[in-house]
Amino acid sequence: MPDLPLLGPDADPAAVADELLTAGHGDGLPVVPPTADRLAALVDGVAAPDAVLGQVPPLFGELTVRAVAWYAVLAGCRPAELPVVVAAVRAALEPRFNLLGIATTTGSPAVAVLVHGPVAASLGLTPAGGLGPGSRANACVGRAVSLALAGIGGARAGLTDMATIGWPGKYTCCTASLPGPFPPPADGDAVTVVGASGVLEVLPASGYRTPAEVLAPAAAALAGVALAAGDPGAFRDGEQFLLLPPEPAGFLHGHGWGPEEVSGFLFAEGNAVLAAGAAQLAGGSSAYGAGDLRVAASAGDVRVVVTGGPGVKMALLPSWMGGTRSVTAAVHPL
Repeated sequence: MPDLPLLGPDADPAAVADELLTAGHGDGLPVVPPTADRLAALVDGVAAPDAVLGQVPPLFGELTVRAVAWYAVLAGCRPAELPVVVAAVRAALEPRFNLLGIATTTGSPAVAVLVHGPVAASLGLTPAGGLGPGSRANACVGRAVSLALAGIGGARAGLTDMATIGWPGKYTCCTASLPGPFPPPADGDAVTVVGASGVLEVLPASGYRTPAEVLAPAAAALAGVALAAGDPGAFRDGEQFLLLPPEPAGFLHGHGWGPEEVSGFLFAEGNAVLAAGAAQLAGGSSAYGAGDLRVAASAGDVRVVVTGGPGVKMALLPSWMGGTRSVTAAVHPL
């Protein structure tokens, strides 16, 4: 990992962005100049800011809270947001997340961050339109995670990060989940990191009278991303995330559908659509995608997260087809 320089308070932000990018830091967007005062403010009160917490692929730089804080300064984070950023970065180091593959593939995965519990609201993280612009906290926390993982790990576009096309989620991808009838994957303050290869808007079917009409298009979307993988069996060991706004979540709950019913329907219906689609692409033969075709490893691996604002438009967050599993970790004081 390159040295992490500290600059003077009068540093020109435009020049800083160019200089740091040349040195292997940053994502091409303007950054907040990393000054000694700004870094000190973020690590103030941290018990062991220089303790090594792990090695970050692909070049296995040493992860410390101070290093994460330096990138959090670049991203514009406030001190209270640092524990969330550190928790997400540490979660991404779990072997099942496969950060080495995500950081170096020619594919397009980004590290998406889902924040759960009271900490989300306390930091101003918004679920409404959370994956889009308009929230400083969402943008800065997600960007800090991306910058820290890439910078500490040495993932540089065209050198170690070999993404053929990429997608904007690699700049920042962070939102907050909501409490309700579909509980988050952990109690209390926590983060979930997802190796997400994109985001797909999904609308309920015309009519919106039954749970099946709400969810059938989402099941088709699960199958669609598997068919788009070239090998429709690519998701047989993976996960998919459906981001469900409060309105359809309440509708489903009102019809007696909880997490198990929703995931079970999406899994079964998605598998049926996938099998039919694979057969059609094969011209009726078994040559295309023969064998075990599933939209996820199990019904429980079709994960439903309640987030968003007014309206019924859902979003599918498919995991990277190269092989990754989400990781949920508690957010602890530093």
